[in-house]
Amino acid sequence: MKEHTIKLYPTIGCCGLDCGLCPRYYTVGRSRCPGCCGPDFFNKHPSCSYITCCVKKKNLAVCAQCNEFPCSKFKSWLGDSGRHDSFLTHQKVYPNLISIRKDGIEKFMEQQKKRVKLLEEMLKNFDDGRSKSYYCITAAVLEIGELERTLGVAEKNSAELGIKEKAGVLHSILDEIARKKKYCLKLRK
Repeated sequence: MKEHTIKLYPTIGCCGLDCGLCPRYYTVGRSRCPGCCGPDFFNKHPSCSYITCCVKKKNLAVCAQCNEFPCSKFKSWLGDSGRHDSFLTHQKVYPNLISIRKDGIEKFMEQQKKRVKLLEEMLKNFDDGRSKSYYCITAAVLEIGELERTLGVAEKNSAELGIKEKAGVLHSILDEIARKKKYCLKLRK
């Protein structure tokens, strides 16, 4: 394969990370990440062993498509750093890949596009300048139906409010769902 291959779906990492639900994907400026193998990716992230194995050597989009999945390298990563987050949550890495393996990447991407759209709605209508990472985590962790219902209620309950108050309304609803369902809406260090 060519050295600078571009994946068909840059919003999902080879490793299962939700690149399209990452704060860096929504950053304006030079530090913006284009997603896994997206445009200009290799200038910002010159080496990734998952990309080397999955995309460059095997011509796959994600590790779940490999006959060796989950390989010893992936199991080792999952056991070590899979329980901790970087600047985006790793909570859904393994479930994402299992979903892709079971139902195919196209079906997964249909769901992913819904999550991205819901995240973009949160960022557009409820971001007080301090909530991008929180909204990225919620878009990855909550079920799509929960996100849709929550946004509907938050929009209804905050229609006449300023952005800080609107963010507060959405946060309180999301926090209550997380408390009841035992979701972690913070980066795990």
